[in-house]
Amino acid sequence: MISKGKNILQYIIALTFFFGIGNVQAQEQVAVFGKTLHVDDVFTGGIEKAEAVKWFQVNTKESTWKVDGEILKCTGNPIGVIRSEKEYENFMMHIEWSHQEAGGNSGTFVWSKAQPGENRLPDGVEVQMLDLEWVKLNTRDGKEPPIAYVHGELFGVGGVTITPENPRGSRSKSKENRVLGKKQWNTYDVVCVDGNIKLSVNGKFVNGITNSSQRRGYICLEAEGAEIHFRNIQIIELD
Repeated sequence: MISKGKNILQYIIALTFFFGIGNVQAQEQVAVFGKTLHVDDVFTGGIEKAEAVKWFQVNTKESTWKVDGEILKCTGNPIGVIRSEKEYENFMMHIEWSHQEAGGNSGTFVWSKAQPGENRLPDGVEVQMLDLEWVKLNTRDGKEPPIAYVHGELFGVGGVTITPENPRGSRSKSKENRVLGKKQWNTYDVVCVDGNIKLSVNGKFVNGITNSSQRRGYICLEAEGAEIHFRNIQIIELD
């Protein structure tokens, strides 16, 4: 009986390690960066109630992310994401970002389950962040991809479907090009309400989607092969 019990225990431990290692990693806090606040506190003058946002590991490395004063620096490698501590449904997010190299690729995911897929990225709605030179460095058969790629496209990923306001296939492209180049700061204001998203790029609303099939989840920040810096992340919960 002792031997049998020991074997069962070893089997359980092995399974826990095999299936649970990703979950253990996902609970590791990577950074404390940005502020979150409920909208009621904004209108009642309770700004001091703002809390720091905690970011947790999903599938990158501890060395991928570094808080340097007022800037969260991401090396871009390995490809993957970190996630917010909590899930959000109806909220507004202000986020500023700056690519540090030509053709940099990154983004933020909203309403995500924060579970990596085959390509290491999760589901949700991606708010694209690409450097202007990305199209020149990613020609296909001698042709540059559409410039719309780099100006704040919105699209569902990982099986999440959306209705684009400014269609480019299944994606929604910005109706005006406002993104600045590498080592310059860009400002996104993302309003997410009841499955609908509006995106402001550098002070003007230029893109949106409706009817997201998934409308609650984590916010993720993406590492996708290039160094990117983030600052001034502010999340205001609306419900």
